[in-house]
Amino acid sequence: MSENNFKCKFCKVCNGKGCISQLPGMGGVKENENFILNCAAWENIRNKNIDKIKKFLELEPEFRIPSISIAPMTGASENIGFTRESDFYDAIIQAMHKVGVGLCIGDGYPDEKIKFGIAALKKIKIESPEARTSVFIKPYSNEKIFERFEWASDCVKVTGIDIDSYNIVTMRNLVKLEKKTAKQLIEIKNHVKMPFAIKGIFTKEDISLIKEVKPDIAYISNHGGRIDTRRGSTAEFFAKYGSEIKKYCGELWIDGGIRSARDVATAMALGADCVLVGRPFASALCHGGAEELCGKVLELSLLKYGF
Repeated sequence: MSENNFKCKFCKVCNGKGCISQLPGMGGVKENENFILNCAAWENIRNKNIDKIKKFLELEPEFRIPSISIAPMTGASENIGFTRESDFYDAIIQAMHKVGVGLCIGDGYPDEKIKFGIAALKKIKIESPEARTSVFIKPYSNEKIFERFEWASDCVKVTGIDIDSYNIVTMRNLVKLEKKTAKQLIEIKNHVKMPFAIKGIFTKEDISLIKEVKPDIAYISNHGGRIDTRRGSTAEFFAKYGSEIKKYCGELWIDGGIRSARDVATAMALGADCVLVGRPFASALCHGGAEELCGKVLELSLLKYGF
């Protein structure tokens, strides 16, 4: 991977303070405000729920790796620094599959980005038809969304809409993203023949969508702090509204600031069915290749310390 020009600074702790204002790159908007809040909030949430977490761990000691997934990431050339976009998808998908982590891809501009992701998943499906795979599409017109779902239909088990990417103004203007209504989302849900997810739940308005659409999966996310919606962390939003949201969906997924096995256990104990990780996996891949990436998964899946 020596020909690549990675943008990650490989901080000892990935907490949003080393890549401030790095957009495109590994940072977020408003001086990484929500990126930093995402990472910091889990300890506070954990301290308020110690007994609940300990009880959960007694009942579910084997939850860890099966409950972790790669977060959908695209723009490996612009944001991460890969010379060839396809190299990122092949490397991270292959390495994560070997350790049993869920596999997610997203889409972007141009269309070759999602096509590279689909190609990487198809390689996995040939050898492991039961692999846990998901695709998240930006909120284009429904016709365009259906087209992309068809591209991925034979290699994914979950299809989803990344509603929060509407708030990326440059992308919204470039490819004509739409602010999806409940009616439009229900049309998509009824069209697909597999579990349907809505990603980007981070406001009360989003909760109203979940109540009306009732997706198979509600995915709490603020795009890693890379978009401008409201100030706050996914952890605090999840702690406040997670139990309410879960009444209207089959599963509850969350990303944002997951950095340790303690964070994973906290999310699971409070009702998350899956936690998704982005930057730490991408950083480990860039720094030490597949071996370091697999080590990062094990680090997140093994509780080395008590609560």
